[in-house]
Amino acid sequence: MIGTRKEEERKNPAVTCLPTTNEGHIMRFRTTIITLACAATLTTGLTVTAGPASAAGPCGSGYSRVGAYAVPASGTRLGTLEVYYNSGAGKNCALVYGYGSTAGTTTIKGVYIDKANHQYGEWADSDYGSYSSYAGPVYVSAGSGCIDVQGVVKTSDRYLNNVHCG
Repeated sequence: MIGTRKEEERKNPAVTCLPTTNEGHIMRFRTTIITLACAATLTTGLTVTAGPASAAGPCGSGYSRVGAYAVPASGTRLGTLEVYYNSGAGKNCALVYGYGSTAGTTTIKGVYIDKANHQYGEWADSDYGSYSSYAGPVYVSAGSGCIDVQGVVKTSDRYLNNVHCG
């Protein structure tokens, strides 16, 4: 047997969000307020917000972007070389993203990073391959020194030396 509304309200307090009568202006106003309050209460329980913990960038938490460069430097842009720095760790990070026709397309992408004036052909960290989104991140501890960084997309590149000096 189905119970009365009052019995249901005692068993399940959420049912009290629905008014039992609708007589007069005061009751309609009260009904509207109760309905809105119940809806707000029920909705806030379902709301999920992203806090600062989810604000980490592509290099991890504590890194701030200090530069973004077109790859190649002139002509048709194929990618973007981004450089980040973490002052607390004294580390730099770099990534290369595709742009335009190479964005979201599996193609050669590479990124290289080292302390400034590194030995030619040798890098502290690198990532090179066929990627659809980006190459990297790669890292180097340069402290207060400068860095050399290179980004490659297809057969084009962008090389920067003695940049982002701590």
